[in-house]
Amino acid sequence: MATLHQLTVRGFKSIRSLEEFEVRGVNVLIGANGAGKSNLLDVFRSVSELASGRWQVHVKQEGGADALLHGGRRKTPRLEIALSFDRGHYYYGFSAEAAGDDLVLGTEWLSPGAAEAAEPVSARRLLPGRSSRWSAEAVRDNLKDLAIYRLSTYALSGIRDWRVFHFGDTSRVSGMRCPQQVRDNIRLKADGSNLAPFLRFLRERHPRRLQDIVETVRIAAPFFGDFVYRKDVEERIELEWYHRDDRDTPLGPRQISDGLLRFVCVATVLLQPPELQPDPIMIDEPELGLHPLALTLLAEMVRGASQARKVILSTQSADLVSEFDPEDVVVVNRRNGQSVFERLDSDQLTDWLENYSVGDLWKANVVGGGPDR
Repeated sequence: MATLHQLTVRGFKSIRSLEEFEVRGVNVLIGANGAGKSNLLDVFRSVSELASGRWQVHVKQEGGADALLHGGRRKTPRLEIALSFDRGHYYYGFSAEAAGDDLVLGTEWLSPGAAEAAEPVSARRLLPGRSSRWSAEAVRDNLKDLAIYRLSTYALSGIRDWRVFHFGDTSRVSGMRCPQQVRDNIRLKADGSNLAPFLRFLRERHPRRLQDIVETVRIAAPFFGDFVYRKDVEERIELEWYHRDDRDTPLGPRQISDGLLRFVCVATVLLQPPELQPDPIMIDEPELGLHPLALTLLAEMVRGASQARKVILSTQSADLVSEFDPEDVVVVNRRNGQSVFERLDSDQLTDWLENYSVGDLWKANVVGGGPDR
C-alpha cells in the first residue's frame, strides 16, 4: 500500500488553494466551527469516490457542482486535486470542471517519480505540461500497459478504502445498536454500523488484537467485562457484552452508554491489525462523549497506530489537543472566505509552552483557530 506524503487542493469547497500540504504521522485538525476542517476530510472522501467509480453519484449526493467548487461554479469553474505518495515517488491527481450542475472529470494524472530522489518532489509535477497525462478514458485504456497497471494497483488501491470514521449517531435505531449481518465483516464501516460482526471477525482471526481492544475498554470503563461470543450464530448478531461482576447475564447494545459505545468504535479503528486499517486513518470528532481521562487513552492509541499508518483527526477538544506535540497540530482558520491550514511549530511557542499546554493556547486564541470575526 502506498503511503500518502503530500496533497495539493485547488478550488474545493472552502479550500481555494492548499499547496503541497504534508501529511505527517499524526495530524490533528483544530479550528472554529465552519473553518474548513471537515472540508479537508471531504477531499479524501471525494478522491475515494472517484477511484471507486462513483464520482457522478458522489457529486449529486453532495449537492452538485456549486456545493463542491470554491464559491460555486461562477467563481471557481474547475477544481484540481493532486496526491504525492512515498515521499514523491508516485503521483496521482485529477481535475474536474463544471458543466451545468454536474462536475465532469476532465483529466487524470498517474505518474512515477524518480526512484533515486532523496528529497520529496513537488506535487506540481502532476499539473498540465509537467508530466505525462491522459484523459480519464485514456487512463483506463492505458491500464492495459503492465507498468501503468502495476503503478495504479500500488498507488490507487488503498484510495478506494479511504473513509472518514464518525461515530456520532448512537441513537436507539443506529446501526451500532441494531442486529447486523454476521458476514458484514470485511472492514469496519465509517459509521460503525457493522461493529458486532467485525469484532466477531477479530475474535476468530485476530484474537490478540481483540484482547487489546477489550483491555483498553476496561481501562476506560472498569465495569466492562468482555463481549459475548456465540459460536452457533449464523445470520444476524447484536453487540452483546457482560458486566465484570456478572458473566452469566449478557447485556445488549441498548444497554451500553453512548460514550462507551463510541470509545469501543474508536478503539477498534486504532487497535485493529494494521493490514486492515486504511492509510491514512481519518476520524472526525473522536472525542465525542468521552470522559476527559479517556482522552489520554485515545491519544496513546493514536500515537501507537501512527507507527504503521498515518492518522488524521478533526477535533474540538482542547483537552485532546493538549495530549499531542505542537507539530502534530494543524490550525485551520477562515480568512477572506477561504480555509488556511498552518501546522504549529514548537520553536515559535517555546516561551508559552513552559507554562501552558497546546490546548490552553488554543482556548486563549494564541495559536489561532478561534471564531472568525
